[in-house]
Order: sequence, then C-alpha cells, then structure tokens
Amino acid sequence: MTHPGEPHHDLSGRLNWLRAGVLGANDGIVSTAGLVVGVAGATADRATILAAGVAGLVAGSLSMAGGEYVSVSTQRDTERAALKLEERELREMPEEEERELAGIYQDKGLSEDLAAQVARELTEQDALRAHAEAELQIDPDNLTSPWQAAWASLVAFAAGALIPLVAIVLPPTGWRVWACAVAVLVGLALTGVVSARLGSSRPGRAVRRNVVVGSLTMIVTYYVGLLFGVAVG
Repeated sequence: MTHPGEPHHDLSGRLNWLRAGVLGANDGIVSTAGLVVGVAGATADRATILAAGVAGLVAGSLSMAGGEYVSVSTQRDTERAALKLEERELREMPEEEERELAGIYQDKGLSEDLAAQVARELTEQDALRAHAEAELQIDPDNLTSPWQAAWASLVAFAAGALIPLVAIVLPPTGWRVWACAVAVLVGLALTGVVSARLGSSRPGRAVRRNVVVGSLTMIVTYYVGLLFGVAVG
C-alpha cells in the first residue's frame, strides 16, 4: 500500500529525466550567464554579446545532449550485460541462483524458511526479474533511455540559456549586467525549487546551492572579461 506523496511509481525513470533536465537547465543558465557577462565585461557591443550567447547556447545544448547520450548508453549497455550474465547463470545453475536469492531476502531480515519460500515462488513466477530487481536493482522492462536523457538535456539547456541571453541583450547598456544577474538568480532559484519538489526534498538547500554557484560564476567571468577588455583597449 502506498501513501500520498510517496514516489513509488517509476522512480528510476523519473529520476533519470529529473537528473538530465535539472543538470541541463542549470548548466544552460550558469554557463551562458558566465559567457555573456564575461563578454559584456570586455565590450559593450550588443551584436558581439548576442553572437557569443547564441554560439554558447547551440554548442552547450549539443554538448550536453551528446554527453548524456554517451553516458546513459554506457549505463544501458552495462545493465544489458548484467542481465545477460544473470540469464546465463539462471540457465546453467538454477539451484545455486535460487539459494542466492533466498540469501538476499534473508539478509534483509526474513527468516530462513520464509526467505526460501519467497525465492522459490518468485523464481517460479519470473526468475530473471526476481534476480534483476533483488540482486542488480534493475527493472528489465524499464532500462535507462539514452535518447530521453539526451533530448531532456538539450531542451533544458537551451531553455535555461535563453534566460541570461535575453536578459543581457534587451536592456540598455548600463543595466545589462544587473538585469542578467537578477534574471539568472531568479531562474536558478526556480530550478532549485522544481528539482527539490520533483525529488520530494526540501527546496532551501537546492536553491542556495544554485544561487551561490551562479553568483560566483558571474562575478569571476565578469572581472575576467573586464580585465581582458582593459588589456585589449
């Protein structure tokens, strides 16, 4: 029996999307903010700032998507290899595998007789699934999807990157950096709240973490850009 608010249904898939989406959005906001603020520190030319921001958005989105695809594909290949190995062991040594499964449930607190009964009934029902879930912590019908992670990262990065990009090119020159900073901090606070809510955790720590990282990034890159602009000038 489940209770309201408990994330029991498809938690692994949900966490996969959450991880890819939140990382993509945060990276989009922070990296693009750092880029455009740094360029704004070096030059006041709107076209130059816009070009740098758009280039960062496109490159970052593709990089995040590619990285997620490769990473999650590796994880999926590892899961498939583990399932194949387990399937072979079940075919070649079924008695030993059933005893191993019983031992897992016994280690979780069941009595020896009950653990043996549970292992026997689960094995008769679906041996591979029983071992995959208890021994490998893998759902054979719900392996991680590299394409889902890739698209989530691409879209989230692009959406996050639009926040600092729009905020820095629209205002007048004297307000650009401040407007971008405010928009970025608000965006990072929102992603912190959303990630915490979806993960069923308290938002305060996530918001503080996002805001601190974003603030440090913009401060450092702005002064790097400012020093570079002075040196070039």
